[in-house]
Amino acid sequence: MNEKSKIGVLILAAGSSSRLGHPKQLVEFKAKSLLQHAIDAVKDLPLQTKVLVLGARSTMIQEEVETTGFKIVLNPKWEEGMASSIRIGLGESLKMNPDLEHLVILVSDQPFITSREIEELLKAHLKNEKEATFSEYASTVGVPAVFSAKLFSELEKLKGDQGAKKLISALNLDLQSIPIQKGNFDVDTPEDVKLLKQME
Repeated sequence: MNEKSKIGVLILAAGSSSRLGHPKQLVEFKAKSLLQHAIDAVKDLPLQTKVLVLGARSTMIQEEVETTGFKIVLNPKWEEGMASSIRIGLGESLKMNPDLEHLVILVSDQPFITSREIEELLKAHLKNEKEATFSEYASTVGVPAVFSAKLFSELEKLKGDQGAKKLISALNLDLQSIPIQKGNFDVDTPEDVKLLKQME
């Protein structure tokens, strides 16, 4: 990966986990919380900015997770949905580095995403000079994903519970996707947690 590129990372972890009943950010897998897995997957990559967006139960989460190296941003409008976290996280990233060229967006409940996979995603994005590079799994695309600066203004327009994937249908993007193993597994319900524990 080109260490001269100005790349930031944004981890979205502001939701209330209403379907689960307790913070999925703190669900443990292999002796680490799901959010810690996401942080650890990117903490050693050569990134210019590292932003973590929290919202519901932010105090509890900060007490349980090691966030050294990350700027924590609290989203007071987290109940509006994912788009508000993307907007506030992108805004903070650009405050930290107005010349940011690319932004990686992750969520906190994909325990099988690895540092190597994110690095491969970034390498492909930089090599092919696409507007966006998505992860591909289970016949669809999603996060982790990388966005070039030319799409930042579009990310700022997202509303409600729209994620960055919304841009695919809204715009004629010059994009690519990279296969990611087990990227389709995320945690939303008690059944998901039970299945996750069985895979430890």
